[in-house]
Amino acid sequence: MQLGKIYTAQSDFASPHIIEIEVDISSKGIPGCTIVGLADKAIEESRERIAAALKNSGLAKIKQKKIIVSLSPAHLKKEGPLFDLPIAIGMLLADDENEISFEANNKLFVGELALDGSVKPIAGALSIAHAAKESGFTELYLPKVNADEASIIDGVTIYGVSTILELVLHLQQEKAETPNGEHLIEKTVYSPRDFKNGYAVDFSHVIEQSSVKRALEIAAAGGHNVALYGPPGTGKTMLAQAFCSILPDLSADEQIETTMIHSCMGVLTNPLIQTPPLRAPHHTASYVSVIGGGASPKPGEVTLAHNGVLFLDEFPEFDKRVLESLREPLEEKKIRISRSKASVTFPANFILLAAMNPPSEVYRSGSLITPADERRFRRKLSGPIMDRIDLWIEVPKIEHTKLLSKGSSSEASSAVKLRVIAARRVQHGRLGPGALNSVIPSQKISTLVIDPEAKVILDDASKKLDISPRVYHKLIKISQTIADLESSPSITSHHILEALQYRPKEII
Repeated sequence: MQLGKIYTAQSDFASPHIIEIEVDISSKGIPGCTIVGLADKAIEESRERIAAALKNSGLAKIKQKKIIVSLSPAHLKKEGPLFDLPIAIGMLLADDENEISFEANNKLFVGELALDGSVKPIAGALSIAHAAKESGFTELYLPKVNADEASIIDGVTIYGVSTILELVLHLQQEKAETPNGEHLIEKTVYSPRDFKNGYAVDFSHVIEQSSVKRALEIAAAGGHNVALYGPPGTGKTMLAQAFCSILPDLSADEQIETTMIHSCMGVLTNPLIQTPPLRAPHHTASYVSVIGGGASPKPGEVTLAHNGVLFLDEFPEFDKRVLESLREPLEEKKIRISRSKASVTFPANFILLAAMNPPSEVYRSGSLITPADERRFRRKLSGPIMDRIDLWIEVPKIEHTKLLSKGSSSEASSAVKLRVIAARRVQHGRLGPGALNSVIPSQKISTLVIDPEAKVILDDASKKLDISPRVYHKLIKISQTIADLESSPSITSHHILEALQYRPKEII
């Protein structure tokens, strides 16, 4: 009687874990299958799925035997159905009636089994492939649907599996070194492809609104947070959708990082994310869905927007707890979630794009607002949150006669994107790879070159407006971004004056 030992991995965004599975099968004792090692309900139910999958695939009938399956490390909670395939292979290895034998130390198996023996897709394939490489495994067997995604990681041979029978035949022939490759599973080799998002809205589609587009260009160039406000129907949502089209494509490392996040959360639509993601949760979304959390902490929308844009339409309508919790990711570009069972830190480096309709008499078609409306609006938009938004941009109404005008002269996103890329190159040269003006540390603000006249204007405005030190630094950062867009070696007076235009105004 041999002990079946196999390796798998648990998809966990914070830190994927390699799991060792040991299976002991005996014809003595009370028949049944016991799974130990802090397995959740989905893993407990895998006993029936595996038994049916093996039977319907013409493989061993193990239900009339005593089976013990151990998942280690024992202290780590195991979740999800992706353990089906490795447990089944471990059972076949441990059963004396089967002739399956192969070198398992360099192989990793993951996959959910259907009752007919087919292997279903899983979440977090890219993360698992990365963990396999880091742990020294050379081969990864996973659902065929996930093979393209996992093949992005170099250094691990990827095999896409359709059925458990196909996998068993492959492993048998591999051991026997059979020249006939009829049942061998082909290796999946990553072939670079273009998965760039074809944005439906281009800057050229937006009529007029040149001042708003200018501000969004500054925001894209320096990674600054933006708030759009104005009457309903003036194109705030359309401008937000077009905003991603002027952002540079993700770097190779950012592509892997962003794809891993979306893969672990089960929301991946392409094997590789190459352009900045846009997340737009509804204003009724819960705190946990936006910020993240739960008994076992999971990422929220702020993490799914990592390396991209978080668009919050109807900004003041979000729960105040959600808005106040945005302080940390907006300032530190990460979010810490602490629970009794665990404390984790998720990345949250995104550009916030907020949109709102202020309850103003001008924007209510003549109808008056009550003091209660004003108080509610002011309570939602606290001072600290407003301070963390760099650019406040009014989106005015457009004359109806211009709405159907043909041959719009608006600049295309592709042209704006080139200027944004050029400005970011200047910032990378000054601050380091990947760094933008929006995250310049306070201690480095003094190293920026500001003309004496511009410094006088900035100091005078700061006294008159009674702005906080945080806002003072933000004004300098915005001014530096404007200077970078113009390839100016220093911050001049008109850079400061333009930056001052984007400070919060009385919008109620």
